[in-house]
Amino acid sequence: MDNLKKEFAQRLMDIHAIKLQPNDPFTWASGWKSPIYCDNRKVLSYPALRSFVKINLAHAVLANFPEADAVAGVATGAIAQGALVADELALPYCYVRSKPKDHGMGNLIEGTLPEGAKVVVVEDLISTGGSSLKAVEALRQAGYTVVGMVASFTYGFAVAEQAFEAAYVRLITLSDYENAIAKAQETGYITIDDIKTLQEWRVNPGKWNA
Repeated sequence: MDNLKKEFAQRLMDIHAIKLQPNDPFTWASGWKSPIYCDNRKVLSYPALRSFVKINLAHAVLANFPEADAVAGVATGAIAQGALVADELALPYCYVRSKPKDHGMGNLIEGTLPEGAKVVVVEDLISTGGSSLKAVEALRQAGYTVVGMVASFTYGFAVAEQAFEAAYVRLITLSDYENAIAKAQETGYITIDDIKTLQEWRVNPGKWNA
């Protein structure tokens, strides 16, 4: 599994979906300073990598949540990835908005799933887990059973792990921060001196400042 995680991390770095800049940090929308930037939506532009993600997320569902009979993507980043997975598995699909639509029917969940469906949620990126778990709650309130979640990448924050545990949601990811750093060091993308900075950020990202 670690080989897959490292391979996927490398492929994300190859297309600049993952960028590491410990000495010139990015600023997230939350205001956090971060030595890493991850945009998995770039995967959609590369057919071979897009298929790689589709097939491996689908395999993750089959291996870990075989009881799933429907798929839900989390808006907006995982709408497309969720649809790809649902298509690969030939399962019904919907996606969950961050808030109800402000016009028309005011939908929070877009699409129709069978009543009482056992849903696996697809996400592109896990940071604190807040938006992902809001989608889970929306599905549960709509009467669906959430059997778990698969995602392309996670930063592995302790706050996210605690939130998923508290919400009784099992999370499976194709890659993660630890494997991205390890692969980046192997290839010379970052130095040994950078590792300490990158690890310090992950421990307390909200207060970290390079």
